[in-house]
Amino acid sequence: MSMNFLINAAIPSPLYFSQQLNTTNRKPIRAPLRCSTNNGEVNDSSTIPSQIELGAQDNTGVSKEEFRSSSIEREMKNNDIWRLFKEAQRNILYLNKQRLDAVEELNKTNREKQLLLEKIEQLEVEKQAGIGKGNLSIFWELLLRIDSMVLTGMINSGEASNLRKLVFDYKVTVADLFADILQEGDADLLAELRRFGSGSKMNGFHIIHICTEMDPLVSIGSLASYVTGLSGALQRKGHLVEVILPKYACMNLDGVQGLREIKAECYSYFNGQLHANKIWIGVVSGIGVTFIQPLHYSSFFNRESVYGYSDDFERFTYFSRASLDYIVKSRKQPDVLHIHNWETAIVGPLFWDIFVKQGLEGTRILLSCHNLNSLCLEHPDKLALCGLDPARLHRPDRLQDNTKTHLVNILKGGVVYSNKVVIVSSMHSKSRIIRSLSHGLESTLAIHQDKLLVAPCGFDSSTWDPSNDKFLTENYCAEDMKGKTVCKVTLQQQLGLSKDASTIVVGCIFSDVSDVFLENLKAVVRGANMRGIQFVFTGTNKLPSASRALVSFQEELKDGIVIFVDSYDDALLHLIFSGSDIILCHSFHDPVLQVPLKALKYGAAPIAVTSSDIEFSWYFAEFDHESTRFSRFISSTFGNISLSQALEEIKNNPLSWKRKIKDAMLQDFSWDAECYDIHISAYTAIKNL
Repeated sequence: MSMNFLINAAIPSPLYFSQQLNTTNRKPIRAPLRCSTNNGEVNDSSTIPSQIELGAQDNTGVSKEEFRSSSIEREMKNNDIWRLFKEAQRNILYLNKQRLDAVEELNKTNREKQLLLEKIEQLEVEKQAGIGKGNLSIFWELLLRIDSMVLTGMINSGEASNLRKLVFDYKVTVADLFADILQEGDADLLAELRRFGSGSKMNGFHIIHICTEMDPLVSIGSLASYVTGLSGALQRKGHLVEVILPKYACMNLDGVQGLREIKAECYSYFNGQLHANKIWIGVVSGIGVTFIQPLHYSSFFNRESVYGYSDDFERFTYFSRASLDYIVKSRKQPDVLHIHNWETAIVGPLFWDIFVKQGLEGTRILLSCHNLNSLCLEHPDKLALCGLDPARLHRPDRLQDNTKTHLVNILKGGVVYSNKVVIVSSMHSKSRIIRSLSHGLESTLAIHQDKLLVAPCGFDSSTWDPSNDKFLTENYCAEDMKGKTVCKVTLQQQLGLSKDASTIVVGCIFSDVSDVFLENLKAVVRGANMRGIQFVFTGTNKLPSASRALVSFQEELKDGIVIFVDSYDDALLHLIFSGSDIILCHSFHDPVLQVPLKALKYGAAPIAVTSSDIEFSWYFAEFDHESTRFSRFISSTFGNISLSQALEEIKNNPLSWKRKIKDAMLQDFSWDAECYDIHISAYTAIKNL
C-alpha cells in the first residue's frame, strides 16, 4: 500500500465539504398543503390556487436573480475549498517527504557510525598486533626515501645505514610520527629523521631479493608466490626484506602503493658502456620494491611476455648487473643477496669478481632453485657483456657446462658462486635431487652438497584459514568442525548437487591438465561411481581442450555426481576446499596452487590421482633425515593411499579418519613455518662464514 494512498484516504474529499455546505444553506422543503372538505375529501393545495402563490408569482424575477447570485457564490466557495484542499494535501505530502528524508538521514548516520566503530575496532586490533598494514607502508616509504637521499647525494652511506637502522628498530613509532611529514621534501624529512635520534643496532637480517617475479605484480610460475610469501614471513619475524624487479611493460602495477620515480641518475655497465636507468620505488604487500627500467635498452622489458625470447640471457644479465650497480649507488649493505633461478644466477660471479669490494664485504649470496631443468647455456664470450672475464669463468670448476663443454651454464655458475643453495621441493630429499633430478648438474651438486638445502613451499595462512575465511558460510577449526558440514551443504546447493551432509564430496582443483592426468581422473571417478560420491572439478586457467573433455565426461555419466565448473571464482575455490572431504591432487609438490597444503588446512584429505589402487611408495623411497617435515607427514598419513582406500577408511573407520583429519588441520605448513625456518638457518650459516 503506497504512502499517497494512505494520505489520500485520511484526507476528506472536497466534494464532501461541498455537499455539507450545500446541505447547510438549503431552505427546508415544506410538505404540500392539504385541505379537508365537509364530505371528508382531501384536496392537494397544489391544485387550489391561493393568495400566497399568486403573490409569489409577482416576485418571480427577483427570485431568479437571487438564485443566480447564490449559485455563483456556491461555485466560488467550492473553488476555494478545492484550492485549500489541494494546498493542504501538498503540505501534508511535503511534510511526509521531509519526515522520510529525516529517517533516511538518521539511518545513514547510524550506518556511518557503525562503520566508524568497526574501523576503530580494526585499528585497535592492528595496533595490538604491532605494525599495521598502513604503518608498514609508511615504514617502507621512509626507507625508500632514504634510498632517494643517497642517490641524490644528500647523505653518505654511513648516515644512510644509521637512518635505516633507526627506521627499522622503531618502525611502529616512526610510522606514527612521520605519517604527516611524508608529503614534505627530502630536506625536511631528513631534518626530522636527524632530530628523532641516532641509530641503534638492528637485530634482524637485511635481505634483498633480486628476482624476475613477485606476486601479485607478475606471476608466471612458483617464484612469484615464493618471493612474496617468504618475504612476508621474514618481515613478520623482524627482518628487513626488499625486492628488486625489472619494470615490465606487462606488469600489473595496481597493487603498488606510493609508486614514484626517484629523480636521480643511475647508470649500469653493459656491452662496454654505461647506460642510464629509471629507478621506481613503491610498496607491495607491505614489502619495499625497487623497479629498474632501462632507457637505452628499453625494449628488454617492454614486451608482452616475461620469458621466452632469444635474448633472454642479455635481458636478465643486464637487469642483474643494474641491480648490483643500484645497490652500490644507494649505499645499501645487506646481509644477504637472495637470487633466484638462472635468470639472476649471474649475480653470483658478478658479486665476487666485481662488487664485493665496493662496500659489500659483509654481504653473502643465497641462490634458490625452483627448476633445475632450466639452465641457460650460452657462448662464453657473452659473459663479457656484463663485465665478466670469459676466460676466467669458462672452466670445469666454474661456469663450463658439464656436458656441452664449449658453452657456459649460468645456473651452474650460480651454484658455484653462492654461499648457500636452497632447492625448493616439498617431496624430494637432497640425495634424490642430486642423483636423479639434477638435469646434468649431478657432479656440480655433489661437489657443493654441503651448501645445499631443501625447503618446501608454503601458503598464505592469512588468506587460507577456515577459522576466519571471509568466503565461508560458517567458519570452523580443528576443535569445532560443525561449520565444515554447513559449508558442504552450501557447496552442494550452489552447484545444484543433491544436498546431503553425509555424502562424500571429492574436489579437484588444477591449473594444467595433461592427457594422462585426464584419463587417470576419469578412471578414478568411474571406480567410485557406485559409491554415491559427488565430484567437483574446477580449473584456475582457461583450458579449452580439458574443458571440452570434462564437460563431455560430465554428460556421459548423466547421473549428477560430477560437476565441472569452467570458470575461476575465488569465493567458490574457498568453498570447494571447505566443502570437500577429499581433494584430488596432481602432485604433492604443488608450488603454484599449493593445493595439498590448503586441503590439509581445510580438513580435506589430499589424495594423489591414480587410475588404480597402486600405492605411491616411489614418492617416499628416499625417506630420510633430509626430507622435509611436510614430506614426512604426508608419507605417514595420505601419501600412500589411493582414493578407493580413503573411501573405505571413511566408511569403516570414521573415528580414526576424523582424528587423522584433525591432526592434519593442526599442522602448520604456511610460509611462516618450515620454509621460514630453513631459510633463516641458511642466512645464519652464511653470515657466520
